[in-house]
Amino acid sequence: MVRGTNDPRYGLHNIGGNLHVGTRQGGEYTDARFTLGSHDTREVQLALGRESERSAQNYFVAYQAANGDRPHARSEKYTLGGKWFTTLADGRVKAGLVARLYEHRAQEPGFMTAAELAQDRDQSFSKNANDGSDRDMRHVSVHVDWQVTPTLFMSNKLYANHYADERRITFTDSQAASLNNLPRQRRVWNEDQTGLLSTLTWRGSQAVVVEGGINLERQRNEYTRQRFAFAIPTEFSQPTATSNDDHHTLNNVGAYVQAVIQATDKLKLVPGWRVDWFSGNTTQNNGARGPLQDYGWIDQPKLSMVYSISDELSIYANWGRTFQILTGSRAPAYLTSPTQKHFSPSINTGQELGLKFKPSRLTEARIAWWQQDATDEVANMPATGTTVGLGETRRTGLDLQASTRMGAEWTLWASHSLQKAEVVSAFTGTGVSLAGKEVFSTPRHVSNVGVEWRATPDLRLGLQVRSQGSYFIDELNAKGKFGGFVLFDANARYQLSARTSVDLQIKNLADRRYVYAWDDTFFWPAGSTQPMFSPGAGRAAFVSLNFKL
Repeated sequence: MVRGTNDPRYGLHNIGGNLHVGTRQGGEYTDARFTLGSHDTREVQLALGRESERSAQNYFVAYQAANGDRPHARSEKYTLGGKWFTTLADGRVKAGLVARLYEHRAQEPGFMTAAELAQDRDQSFSKNANDGSDRDMRHVSVHVDWQVTPTLFMSNKLYANHYADERRITFTDSQAASLNNLPRQRRVWNEDQTGLLSTLTWRGSQAVVVEGGINLERQRNEYTRQRFAFAIPTEFSQPTATSNDDHHTLNNVGAYVQAVIQATDKLKLVPGWRVDWFSGNTTQNNGARGPLQDYGWIDQPKLSMVYSISDELSIYANWGRTFQILTGSRAPAYLTSPTQKHFSPSINTGQELGLKFKPSRLTEARIAWWQQDATDEVANMPATGTTVGLGETRRTGLDLQASTRMGAEWTLWASHSLQKAEVVSAFTGTGVSLAGKEVFSTPRHVSNVGVEWRATPDLRLGLQVRSQGSYFIDELNAKGKFGGFVLFDANARYQLSARTSVDLQIKNLADRRYVYAWDDTFFWPAGSTQPMFSPGAGRAAFVSLNFKL
């Protein structure tokens, strides 16, 4: 996990940090996992790795099915993946192919009004009987790593992704059936991405390492949105209107350079710089055409430092800029009208000051203050094809993390993040000032606390507490705060043999009631808006059997 704005390796969507998920390459293993649980959950996973002197193969296959916490919430997922890598005889070049397939078919039980939630949070509705979603994802990539010289290393990845998603959803209830056909929709996305990631690393000495890279990505996207008349259940066969049948492209060229300089035994400096450029065009079903907003070259300077006061105590500071551009297939992301407003990219300037310390050999802790200022933040909502302009915003936070081991039996960890996100300067479309309002859908705190007890050499028991604060659901902060929760999860693992173990997981141990809430202004006529809710899952238990063959 990379927090903040100081990582120059990525541009698009790297607004406040990024996550790297690494999967196994090579190795000799055959792992299997079988799971049964609440809501008729069934899951099978199989992972296989084989490695020889100059080749490595990895395979993964999985299936999961469950009926869901509410009626009409059945879900089925299929996953298949493979990796094939080979290394030349001298070990300087390694090349490989990665391919992955994913399919997901799911029913949707429907969103609830406050009255429906109070009546029965576990219900579904006859109007939603045809609601559901289908999602397919495909990935293939070619990798070539080359140790050019003992001090020069090149890494290259050429990739292609395909996303296909169809969602059929009925948002409103029968009392609003005569108002309009807006809340009954079928949405279809087809997106293709092809790109190149290439980096070059030079290790000049123990004190200086310089890394540079480029990325190219071309997207060809299609977005269709159809509307339907209300029925019980809502039918999705004959649309009454097609509001979107859009074809749009998005091209990104980016480059960066970064140096890691060990200035002294105690001081490390990491300066960096990144630039990005975008282009594209859209063609819409109403005949409108237009190019992407012209953002020009987007500059993003970065600087980080770490000062080690001692082996147990270090102070660090980061400063950097990232950016945000508009998304979607229509205005304002694309210029489809000669009178349309031109937008500059929203520049997010972040700074962080932190302290890392090890009060003992088995204890680590971190405390950090951070702040991020955006020049013209926009809440992009591609699911509805809309954007909400938030204007100039400021986010300030405090992160606390600690972990410790108490002997060989006990491990404890905790994290607590406080944050405040507010609008500094902006106005609604009707001229109402948003200054001082909190950014919607942003909780004030997120916390995790956990403990693991190794009761015997073969038995481990664990408990985790997850907590989140409530949040406003609209930009005016006028419709209440929702979404807060405190949840308890328990787990146990018993080692049956050297190659076999059994896991028990209990999610939401206390069966706490919590919801996801959102403002449905877009789906209701003026004057009839109200919060809508999706209840969180109640207590659920799962048993898994693990094999290492």
